[in-house]
Amino acid sequence: MKSRAILAVSVFLLVAFFLTFIQLKVENPLLVLERFIPGGGWIELFLAATYGGIVAWFMYDPARSAKWRQVTWLTFAVVFFSQLILGVTVSEKFLMSGKLHLPIPMMIMSGPLYRGEFSVMTILFLSTILLSGPAWCSHFCYFGALDGWAAGKKNKRRKHLQKIWNLKIPFIITIIAVTILLRILKVDVLIATIVAIAFGVGGLAVMLSYSRKKRQMVHCLTWCPVGTIVSGLKHVNPMRLTINESCTSCMLCSNYCKYDALKPSDIQNRKPAATCTLCGDCVTSCHAGSLQYKMFNLKPAASRNIYLGITITLHAMTMVLAKI
Repeated sequence: MKSRAILAVSVFLLVAFFLTFIQLKVENPLLVLERFIPGGGWIELFLAATYGGIVAWFMYDPARSAKWRQVTWLTFAVVFFSQLILGVTVSEKFLMSGKLHLPIPMMIMSGPLYRGEFSVMTILFLSTILLSGPAWCSHFCYFGALDGWAAGKKNKRRKHLQKIWNLKIPFIITIIAVTILLRILKVDVLIATIVAIAFGVGGLAVMLSYSRKKRQMVHCLTWCPVGTIVSGLKHVNPMRLTINESCTSCMLCSNYCKYDALKPSDIQNRKPAATCTLCGDCVTSCHAGSLQYKMFNLKPAASRNIYLGITITLHAMTMVLAKI
């Protein structure tokens, strides 16, 4: 109980501290309530910190963490898209800069390549990789939450991806090449926007067809270039998910993994695949306790608490900061 309380209070204080810094130092308010009510940002700050503390309290329990992760992830997506809708229909104050941008994860990469400049979302994205590894793909991405919903919950009939993996690298190379070509040719913004919208619609089609059929997050694993970037860069963060020698290769954990990171070959090699996002859904499924978080020489419980603390703090902050 003591460790649980420490985790919850720590998240509350961390969210409050960092948002206070943003509230005081950023001239153009990033907290929405501050844009409508002078001093309203402090109310939003307190609500975000309280939310973070509550999520940390419940996710501390491994038996509840998978359910709470899914609920909070979908909540993040609802908040994100609600602000977008309100920004389009009610007031531009709900948008990040008062200008509408496409709410497609691919634009986090392609947008800066096309415009030749970084965006706030790009900075947020890279910061999450540095601080919490691949958690972007399991806690923060607004499209990923929809893909996770499409893939469903625990399922004994999850179909592992095989030939589709061969498309992953060529696909992201093609996207980068097309984006750079659009910039070099100075293609009109309207045409570039239509291309991006078509890509987003294609992603939704992948979710509704392949993700539902395979019971895997096919959109995030193969279609989304941001997911590929996360898989490649996540090791800048020292947190790992390990499979120790107590593993009996029962494959029960595979039923819980929607990232196709626990195939028979992965279990045999005692190492989750590169697509593992450290979501932790598989941890409680292992009766032998073989799946554990590991950071440096810390004990698994301490490593997990550190990961939860950092990730939930970022989740709560990103929820109020991430806007189009």
